[in-house]
Amino acid sequence: MRRRLTLLVASITGLVLLAFLVPLAVLLRGVAADRAVVAATADVQALVPLVGTAAPDGLRLAAEQVGAAADRPVTVFLPDGTVLGDDAPRTDGVELAARGESLTVARDQGREILVAVQGRPDGTAVIRTFVPDEELTRGVYRSWLVLAGLGLALLLLGLAVADRLARSLTAPITELSTVSHRLAGAELTARATPSGPAELRAVANALNRLAARIQELLRDEREQLADLSHRLRTPLTSLRLESESLADPREAARITERVDAVERAVTGLIRQARRRGTETGTEPACDATAVVRERVAFWTVLAEDTGRAVELDLADRPLPVRLPADELAAVLDALLGNVFAHTPDGTGFAVALAPRPGGGALLTVTDSGPGLPAGLVGPAPAGVLERGASAAGSTGLGLDIARRAARDSGGRFELSAADGGGARVAVVLGPPLAATGTPSGVVPA
Repeated sequence: MRRRLTLLVASITGLVLLAFLVPLAVLLRGVAADRAVVAATADVQALVPLVGTAAPDGLRLAAEQVGAAADRPVTVFLPDGTVLGDDAPRTDGVELAARGESLTVARDQGREILVAVQGRPDGTAVIRTFVPDEELTRGVYRSWLVLAGLGLALLLLGLAVADRLARSLTAPITELSTVSHRLAGAELTARATPSGPAELRAVANALNRLAARIQELLRDEREQLADLSHRLRTPLTSLRLESESLADPREAARITERVDAVERAVTGLIRQARRRGTETGTEPACDATAVVRERVAFWTVLAEDTGRAVELDLADRPLPVRLPADELAAVLDALLGNVFAHTPDGTGFAVALAPRPGGGALLTVTDSGPGLPAGLVGPAPAGVLERGASAAGSTGLGLDIARRAARDSGGRFELSAADGGGARVAVVLGPPLAATGTPSGVVPA
């Protein structure tokens, strides 16, 4: 924008200067030529009284003196054909002046000035002088250089003023862009300083109000989650007490474990919301191997109750990924919950976690159920990944949770058909930035 404003002012200034300087340059040339012609005419006018009265010898001497003083040729053509002064041809202009009409004739190398002198007994005499082009344009080129220098100075001055004006406009816009990017990067304390024109100040104030409103909404959300935690504490405590009162210790331990799982899930959501509202510049990470092992062990108990075979293929070393442990646990819970919800009892499933060459991990969940409907496979299947959309009567949040987690880690999410039937869900998890230096949102192929 700054460059465009400068070019616009430069173009307008240049056109204005051309509109004024070109006619002025032409006028200067015409004035210089007229001045030279007037000076030459005044010189030869001094000979008019002598031509009318003096003898040829005296007239010759006078013509030579005037020519020497004016530094230009002066010739007198008498009616009887005598030529006095500098030798010059008897041109058609001289013949026309001999009829009693003074005139100026343009020639190839200058102008011929002819003055008719009447009153001689033998007829009309003609005084001729010649003004060369050098004299007609004397001082013109120097004046043109002065005009060009003045025009260049005015153009540079206009560019300086335009640049300063453009800077006063673009600096607030650049600051607004910087603040908006900081807000997009979760730096909610960023604020713009209102400056520049009234319109830009209004935009800066609106952006500041928007940032403040976002902070208020996040603060309200965190408070609501805290209220949710408080409201769930009483029923969870009641469930725990009832489970402990069961006669069967195994059944009591199983229900207590489920209650603890619900409490951990709620606590994880609250911590996640508070962390996103307060942390800036920190990169969450966890060991995917440990998280997957712990969650698969939890779901294996349910799988045994429903007659499902479970296969687990884990890497033999820690796999750090750019995702908090509670979020990765929520991803696996959502994917395995879909398996239990949308496949009949007895349907087996497999969970695999493998390292990636560029860092991070590849998490796959495969089942041997009926598979996905036609058209719902690929990197971004239409409809099935839309938040809240479900073709099976569920909340439609499970796959969206996995997709968002993959995106936040810098990875991707894919659905495909498993070998031999069933569905295969692949979640590519990016490595922590501190380990690779990879820009956020980029996972090595």
